[in-house]
Amino acid sequence: MMSDPSGQARVSAVAQAFTERYGNTPRVFSAPGRVNLIGEHTDYNDGWVLPIAIKERTRVAAAVRSDRVIRAYSQTLKKERTFSLDDPWKRRGKWLDYVEGVARTLVARGIAVGGADLMIASDVPPGAGLSSSAALELAVGQALVALASANVPPRDLALVGQAAEHDYVGVSCGIMDQLVGALGRAGHALLIDCRSLEVTPVLIPDFAAKIMVFDTHVRHAHAASGYNRRREECQEALALLKKAGVAVESLRDVSVEKLDEALKLLPEPLNRRVRHVVRENARTSAAVDALRRSHLPNLGRLMNGSHASLRDDYAVSSPELDFVVDALQRESGVLGARMTGGGFGGSVVALVKNEAVAEVSTQLRSSFRARYRVDPTVIVTEAGDGMRAETIARA
Repeated sequence: MMSDPSGQARVSAVAQAFTERYGNTPRVFSAPGRVNLIGEHTDYNDGWVLPIAIKERTRVAAAVRSDRVIRAYSQTLKKERTFSLDDPWKRRGKWLDYVEGVARTLVARGIAVGGADLMIASDVPPGAGLSSSAALELAVGQALVALASANVPPRDLALVGQAAEHDYVGVSCGIMDQLVGALGRAGHALLIDCRSLEVTPVLIPDFAAKIMVFDTHVRHAHAASGYNRRREECQEALALLKKAGVAVESLRDVSVEKLDEALKLLPEPLNRRVRHVVRENARTSAAVDALRRSHLPNLGRLMNGSHASLRDDYAVSSPELDFVVDALQRESGVLGARMTGGGFGGSVVALVKNEAVAEVSTQLRSSFRARYRVDPTVIVTEAGDGMRAETIARA
């Protein structure tokens, strides 16, 4: 694994800041954001997804307290919040819900979580569709488990993060974000079977292309958006299919060959939601094949098709996302582009030829700024490792 001097510097910086604020020497834990190459809104339908853990990470410095209070400071927000594990829980609708949700979920699962001081630092942009929430859950979860001298396997900690988001944040997310954050592998995408939770690393060949992310800075709030509504629509469609005698346990069980027959049983817009899910599962399988064959044009075409489906059938895109995708797809150096994440704002992921990266970045920034008077953030990223305990460099 290649060294990451900038990441090591960030680990040292958050440890030093923690000591300056709280007076203790902390341990540091981190977890990555993620970019989903393809397979969107399929995870909560028991389908398949193909994300990568990215190099951008959330880091948590942590030390034990002698009481039952958890005190968390966000370097990004420059705010400190506290709660006691002995007090009744109440949802605040703030970032602390993620921290408290993880802590209380661990307690409910028998982990002797106690008081802790936490300092949170992140270079995963919040609300950008890069899973800053799962990165926070996993980094905090590792910290609290370690401080409790307990052991929770990575897959189980991913489930803790998902449960915290469901029960304490109020977002009915699938398992993709937490699993890739826990189990990510450098140089690989992860093919995740969201029914069995089987994870298969898929080598990303040494392509003559880069994975680029374009953050529109249009921020979504999943709990207040249509995300939960899309999940409800999928459940409504599933119930109607079962009522009509179709032998399915989830939408994953609708085959491409039987899709048209199933769609005749469903009203608008449920038929379009199902069409997206079924075809997106097929695109994900084809994308794995394209990676294994090192066939970039096929992968790019599948990404383009995914975005069109998310825009037209699943209706989770936004004008800004569509503008970026359309602009990128017109660039000769771009092999494919699609929105990534839950939608309603956030980011676009693109596969861009090496020699075109600089020009594409310049052109996109210029055109987006002219249209929306906002400078998009452009990230050139790569597949990185999942969550880990960090080593603090000593002077």
